[in-house]
Amino acid sequence: MSGPSIKDVAAAAGVSVGTVSNVLNSPDRVADHTRQRVIAAVTRLGFVRNENARRLRARSSRVVGLIVLDGANPFEMGMARSIEEAVEAAGYTVLLGSSAGCLERERRYVELFEEHRVRGLLLAPTHLAPLDLTGLSRRGIPVVFLDGHADRTYSNVAVDDVAGGRIAVEHLLSRGHRRLAFIGGPSTLAQMQDRLRGAEEALRRVGSQEASLITVSTPAMTLDVGQDAADDLLALDPAERPTAVFAANDLIALGVLQRLLSRGTRVPEGMAIVGYDDIEFAASAAVPLTSIRQPREELGRRAAQLLFEEIKAREAGEPLQPRSLRFEPELVVRGSTA
Repeated sequence: MSGPSIKDVAAAAGVSVGTVSNVLNSPDRVADHTRQRVIAAVTRLGFVRNENARRLRARSSRVVGLIVLDGANPFEMGMARSIEEAVEAAGYTVLLGSSAGCLERERRYVELFEEHRVRGLLLAPTHLAPLDLTGLSRRGIPVVFLDGHADRTYSNVAVDDVAGGRIAVEHLLSRGHRRLAFIGGPSTLAQMQDRLRGAEEALRRVGSQEASLITVSTPAMTLDVGQDAADDLLALDPAERPTAVFAANDLIALGVLQRLLSRGTRVPEGMAIVGYDDIEFAASAAVPLTSIRQPREELGRRAAQLLFEEIKAREAGEPLQPRSLRFEPELVVRGSTA
């Protein structure tokens, strides 16, 4: 399905194709009243400029877009590598963007990929609303969400994060901990909400009189915020201080670990830690990190597979039924809780 062309815009505005091109590329060369008429036609038709159309025409059908939350996160980059391998094996190329958790940046990438006529889009944890993706849907560009939640209009591939949060806290409770902290990253992300919900489910099973949970939301999921969160916990009165931390990802957990050790708190004797993702650095930390493992390679491969199946179905004019694939997380026990 193709969108309106530059010829359609010219006809709607009552001008030549060359005038439309000038408005798009050299607006100062066009009279104001003419420029406004062309812009109005562009907006009304929903025209998206096809950048470098001649160069891209041959390869636009072989490109898919991928937006990740944090390009510095080893888990997301590992997932991206598995996607790239699957995409290249199918004869396609990946255009990658890292949003850094910024909604406006995510929107700009969506617009960029739409301009480049990608054949499909893969989205890792995102703040985008379904409304932000209507342009892609209108042009028949399929979208698959990775490691996150989506409107039921779209397919998605994810791990059961509620189960992951429950497993993490059950493990800490089994070690005798009753004062716990959850350091959860941005609370707007569905993954963080689910991991917290799972943690709270585990606590309810032992009763509020038996165990407590301090919840700490952070603006990002990095080493730095983990270190800052550890400072906050150490500032609490010893009688109220948690004896164990469940961190929403391994980078936060490693930041907590670094700060505790630098300030003389032994792990796990003074405070135990469970992370999430099981990145490569988890096993090689100063105190090897207990973590909830996600099958990142499988997530990436299956997401790419779903996307290609949707591309093929759209080409054949077949009806699309969005699918949701869920994988189970796994507890990997190491020295930070042993």
